[in-house]
Amino acid sequence: MNEVDRGALEEQFTLLRPEITRHCYRMLGSPFDADDAVQETMLRAWRGIGDVRRRESLRSWLYAIATHVCLDQLRQARRRALPMDLTEPAPGPGPLGTVRPAGTWVEPMPDLWALPADLDPAEITVERESIRLAFVAALQRLTPMQRAVLLLREVIGWRAREVADLLGVTENAVNALLRRGRAAMPSPRPAPSETDLDGERRALLGRYISAFERFDITALVRLLHDDATLSMPPYALWLRGAPAVVSWLRSREAVCRGGALVPVQVNGGVGVAQYRRDDSGLRAFALQVVETSAGRVTGLHVFLLPELFPLFGLAERIPDQKARG
Repeated sequence: MNEVDRGALEEQFTLLRPEITRHCYRMLGSPFDADDAVQETMLRAWRGIGDVRRRESLRSWLYAIATHVCLDQLRQARRRALPMDLTEPAPGPGPLGTVRPAGTWVEPMPDLWALPADLDPAEITVERESIRLAFVAALQRLTPMQRAVLLLREVIGWRAREVADLLGVTENAVNALLRRGRAAMPSPRPAPSETDLDGERRALLGRYISAFERFDITALVRLLHDDATLSMPPYALWLRGAPAVVSWLRSREAVCRGGALVPVQVNGGVGVAQYRRDDSGLRAFALQVVETSAGRVTGLHVFLLPELFPLFGLAERIPDQKARG
C-alpha cells in the first residue's frame, strides 16, 4: 500500500477529530483537557508519521496515540467527579459552601465538538449515550488503565490482543482490567428510543424553559421526577427529591426570576444556558445539563461556571429579545 503522507494524515485527522475528541473526553472528563489531548495527539502524529504505512491503519494509530496522551495526562491529574460522588445530599436550602478547584469536576461537553452532523441515526444514538454526563462521571471512578481498556474494548470495539499490544500488557491482564472495570460501572442503562432522545426530550425541555422563565413553581413541580437531583458545581452541595429541589428554587427566587434560558445541545442530550438579569441586561450565569426519563426531569446539573459559555458558542451577554426569540 502507499505510504501515508502529511496531506492524507491531515485529511483523515479532520474527519476523525470528533471521535478522537469523544474518546479523550470519556478518558479525561473535561472538554478543555480533551481538546488539549487532541492537539497533542496531532503533534505526536506529525512527528511520527513514518511509523504508519497504510491508510487503513490511520484510525487505529491515532486512537493509540490519543490513549497514551490521555494516560500521560492522568498520571498527574486528580480524579474528576460530580457532587453526588463526593458528599451526601443536603437536607434542603443552605449555604453553598466553598468553591472546589476547577479540576474537581466532570465538565459538560458541547455536542458541536463531539458529534458530527453526518452520523446515521443508529450511530448517533450509541454515541450520544457514550458521552452522557453520568456515564463519563462513572468512568472517572475507574483507574486510568481500567478506563482505557473498557473504552477500547466496549466502546471502540478493539480486540483484546490489539488493546494488549497498545498498552504493553498481556491479554490476560486486559481481560482482568475489563472485568474489574465492568464491575465498578453502574448497571447497564436501557437504550433510549429515538423518540425519547429527540421529540419528547425537546418538548420537555421547552416546558421546563417556559416554567423556569415564568418562575412557575407549580409547573416546575409537575415536570420533576420524585427522585430528581440538583447539583451545582463548583460547589459540592447537591439535593435529592423534588421537594428539596423545589425548596432550593424558592430560596433562590431573587437569582432565578427575570432571567432567560437558551437551549443547548450538551453531552448527547439537552440543556440550557442560564442568563441572569442585572442592571445592564442579561449576563451568563450557569450551564444546565438537564437529564430526563419517561417525560420527567430526573437531574439538573447546574454548572455555575460562565467560562463554559464560549465552548457552546454563547455570548457573555444577550439582549432580552434575543433570549426570548
